[in-house]
Amino acid sequence: MTKFCIQCGAQVAETARFCKQCGTQLLPTQPTQTGEAPPRPYQSPGYQQPPNYGQMPYQQPYQSPAANADLKPNVAGMLCYPLSIITGILFLVLSPYNKDRFVRFHAWQSIFFFAALAVSSIVLQILLPWRLERVFLNGLNLVALLGTGWAMYKAYHGEQFKLPLVGDWAENQASKNIN
Repeated sequence: MTKFCIQCGAQVAETARFCKQCGTQLLPTQPTQTGEAPPRPYQSPGYQQPPNYGQMPYQQPYQSPAANADLKPNVAGMLCYPLSIITGILFLVLSPYNKDRFVRFHAWQSIFFFAALAVSSIVLQILLPWRLERVFLNGLNLVALLGTGWAMYKAYHGEQFKLPLVGDWAENQASKNIN
C-alpha cells in the first residue's frame, strides 16, 4: 500500500515521518486503498512576489523627491512667493522640498526677487525727493505685485520661468548639490 503527503500529494515511503517534496510532517494515517493521491486541500500561497519584481531601479520613471510629499512640486514652487523671503527660506529648509531642484529654484528666486525689491526701495528713498519717491515706490510695488503673480502662475503650471536678473542667480543656487 502506498502513502501520500496530505500537503502536496507526493508519494512517500510508509515509514517516512516527513515528506521529501515539501517537508511537511506526516501524520500516522492509514494509506489509501486505491493507490491514488488524496485530493489536495486549498491553500493560499505562502509567498507572493512583490510588485515590480525583477525590474531594475533605472527602469522605473523618475519621481522628484518632493513627489512623495504632501504638496506637489508645482504647488510648493508657487507657495515660495506669497510671503516674500519668509516662504522662500521655509521651502529651502523643509525636507523633502529642499531636495527638489524645481522647488529650490523658485525658493531662491523668491528670496533674490524680494531682496532686490527691498534694496531698490531703500535706494529710491535715499536718492529721490519726497514727491518723486512716492511715484517710484508705487511703481516698485506694482512691479512686486505683478512679478509675484506671474512667478506664482508659472510655477503652478510647472514652468521654471526666470525673472530678469535674479532668475540666473536662482538657477545657479538651485543647481548646486544639496547633501
